[in-house]
Amino acid sequence: MPQNANKSAHYDVTSAPLLREDKDGITTLTLNRPDKFNCLSLGLLNMLQETLDNIAKDPAAKVIVIAANGRAFCAGHDLAEVNSDPSVDPMEHLMATCAHMMQTIVSIPQPVIAKVQGVATAAGCQLVAQCDLAIAADSSRFGTSGINLGLFCSTPMIAVTRNLPRKQAMELLMTGDLIDAPTALSWGLLNKVVPLDELDAAVDEMAIKIASKSRAAIAIGKELFYAQINEGLDTAYKLGAAAIVRNLQKEDARNGIDAFLNKRDMPEWQDK
Repeated sequence: MPQNANKSAHYDVTSAPLLREDKDGITTLTLNRPDKFNCLSLGLLNMLQETLDNIAKDPAAKVIVIAANGRAFCAGHDLAEVNSDPSVDPMEHLMATCAHMMQTIVSIPQPVIAKVQGVATAAGCQLVAQCDLAIAADSSRFGTSGINLGLFCSTPMIAVTRNLPRKQAMELLMTGDLIDAPTALSWGLLNKVVPLDELDAAVDEMAIKIASKSRAAIAIGKELFYAQINEGLDTAYKLGAAAIVRNLQKEDARNGIDAFLNKRDMPEWQDK
């Protein structure tokens, strides 16, 4: 079990659009606009950005879970906010803010798990796709439904096409149809689908397992995963070799290898 078993709510749970809880090395961020289907307003995006930036520097945080309150996980951008002023400058700012937050999910050292209890559409589907891992209730549904409003899901497409095969991604983007959780699993958007009443336990199991590993090794591995995945084979191997060399200089790796060779229990990770 990881250390630092503290638990704290960083925001007022009755009103804040984003809630934070820390426990046993696992930080849970809960989207808390249930009456708005957890739409990503500019304010919520900014709060997510600030919180992720802070977590990235927190040595006690080993895994991040993004969850949501209410019937929807996230229904995308706040269309009422968008419609209030869809002119170029505010829309460029909104899209840049969203893109920066999505890329932060990739760049921070902690693995990020999407915990999906309801519908995830448009930028909400993008959020699921952008997370490193995703577990969903069997009743959840997914879609890039902007096309139904005459608005192609261009930015959600970025994350979706990095998860799904081309034909399935095109179907999702072009039709605007919602797919069920088993289909999303078979298409590669999800890691696991479970009954709703088992969702907490399934996410906890994965988060605790990852949090029990060396934080330093996980961080190196995540950085390499995204650095090499779109590179050619030669560059990917060079990046991989450099990462292993860097990892081998870490105290965790040296202690772990020594324990394996000498048939001792694995040490408590120092994340050094």
